[in-house]
Amino acid sequence: MITKPVLLGSPPQKSQRNPLTGRLQQSTAVVRLVLATLLVLLISPGASAKQQGNYTKARKPIMRASVQTSIFGKLDDGTEIQMYTLKNPAGASAKIITYGATLVELWVPDRNGKFGDVVLGFDNLRGYLGPHPHFGGVIGRVANRIAKGKFTLDGAQYTLAINNGPNTLHGGNVGFDRRVWKAEPVEATFEAGVRMTYTSPDGEEGFPGKLTVSVQYTLTADNSLKIAYTATTDKPTIVNLTNHTYFNLAGAGDVLKDTVEINADSYTPVDSTMIPTGEIAPIKDTPLDFTKPTAVGARTTPLDPLPGAYDFNYVVNGKPGEMRFAARVTDPGNGRVMEVWTTEPGAQLYTTVGLDGSIVGKRGIAYPKFGAVCLETEHFPDSINHPNFPSTILRPGSTFQSQTIYKFSTEKGAN
Repeated sequence: MITKPVLLGSPPQKSQRNPLTGRLQQSTAVVRLVLATLLVLLISPGASAKQQGNYTKARKPIMRASVQTSIFGKLDDGTEIQMYTLKNPAGASAKIITYGATLVELWVPDRNGKFGDVVLGFDNLRGYLGPHPHFGGVIGRVANRIAKGKFTLDGAQYTLAINNGPNTLHGGNVGFDRRVWKAEPVEATFEAGVRMTYTSPDGEEGFPGKLTVSVQYTLTADNSLKIAYTATTDKPTIVNLTNHTYFNLAGAGDVLKDTVEINADSYTPVDSTMIPTGEIAPIKDTPLDFTKPTAVGARTTPLDPLPGAYDFNYVVNGKPGEMRFAARVTDPGNGRVMEVWTTEPGAQLYTTVGLDGSIVGKRGIAYPKFGAVCLETEHFPDSINHPNFPSTILRPGSTFQSQTIYKFSTEKGAN
């Protein structure tokens, strides 16, 4: 009697009475065993690179984006301030805290692949609680200036805090960058994000209506940081949201050699208190012309006798509400490039004229005059008092929506 060989892991087989059939089955089993052995050899560590190629490629782990949560510090009343660290598959990262929905770090590569933190700020919460020029925070309820802290809406006059000369600046004494936000992570395979929310009660800082605000930061696979804003209200009010990050593509020093390009043919001239006159003027043949890449420190302006002093609102070319290119900043030293795209009608170029080296930030770096470039995408300053400017009025039933993208890349150095 001939019995069929039993392969490892196979159930026992019944005896075969036909000798010819048994031999055929035995031969088939042997062939199967040989083929199985060859397959093991092909995918074993001893196989050639060519043999293993497809197998290894098929099992190569996919790098995912991630969101990590930690505690950045505590307020005096014990409130914990959380920090959300966004990481993309390329190695870039962004850190945002719930105090002020503030961007505290942003790590992107230079032309040699070296990662560096390109935003100004502090190593700890106490720095953000003290006096500073709005490093990295979300600005609201109304960014920029409101003349003499007054505006009229639907026949009612409202009076705000005066905190910048004779005017209101960046939401008043305690703007959105000084409030505690709620947060939740938003993860996808190649993008990492965090959604921040804050409800501003009716009458806060003198503004009418309960305003519900959402701001989502998203770090994409191509090293872009997207910031998307939405807001709704239960009463007519005014809204102008932006982010006030101070960018230094070298991480330290001044930005006078950085080149700036702005997609704007006009700007809004201001009076001596930085309030728009209401005019929209051309920039051609003026020191404010950045339609071609120009070094920050190449010219002087009426703002300051030192070259490189800018604090002006540019009227971004194109249709407000549509995503379009607004500006580009390039560091010729390390090759980092930052492009700004936005749906907003304007972009405020500020070259940190107010810094003087007295503020010591992250890693013990003192921040000098001209130590950063700010590009605050927003509606024009004092829009509520200028009917010819794009409106900042938000009414019940409508939703304020805005998006800005900071795209980081590199360029090769000069030969």
